[in-house]
Amino acid sequence: MSKAAIGFGRDRREGEDTAAIERTFTPEFRNRLDSIIPFGPLSKEVIKTVVDKFLVEIQVQLDDKKVLLEVSDAARAWLGEQGYDELLGARPMQRLIQEKIKRQLAEDLLFGDLTQGGVVTVGVEDGELSVKVLSNGAPASGLRTGRHPTDYSRKVIRPLERS
Repeated sequence: MSKAAIGFGRDRREGEDTAAIERTFTPEFRNRLDSIIPFGPLSKEVIKTVVDKFLVEIQVQLDDKKVLLEVSDAARAWLGEQGYDELLGARPMQRLIQEKIKRQLAEDLLFGDLTQGGVVTVGVEDGELSVKVLSNGAPASGLRTGRHPTDYSRKVIRPLERS
């Protein structure tokens, strides 16, 4: 609700949120509010956690199909940069992951090289996200099934080894 500030060293105008609330809502409604919590932009660490959350959700869905998802650090960084907006937060990230990763995975799972399982790598090539099927058929190792989706103690998405 705040506008960008003019000048150096300030990102937001002080008190702009309160003024917008006072202009928008009647005093009767404002009196019913318990508190007003302003939100700031997410840190890079939080954005990385959000990216990993979305990738873990994809891996949980792929476990039943015997597909292992390997995501490079560069791809994670790319998703964090392209999928985050300071005003909208991480909301655009879900659309970006749907568009760039899930759509291609669905095609490969239904009609392509992943009908019997396999390994998929996600990386960055020429500034764009690339999704490639490394091998089709069930992966030899690394696939874990029967996990609860919120069990983050076992990392199912592993970064690509550097060569």
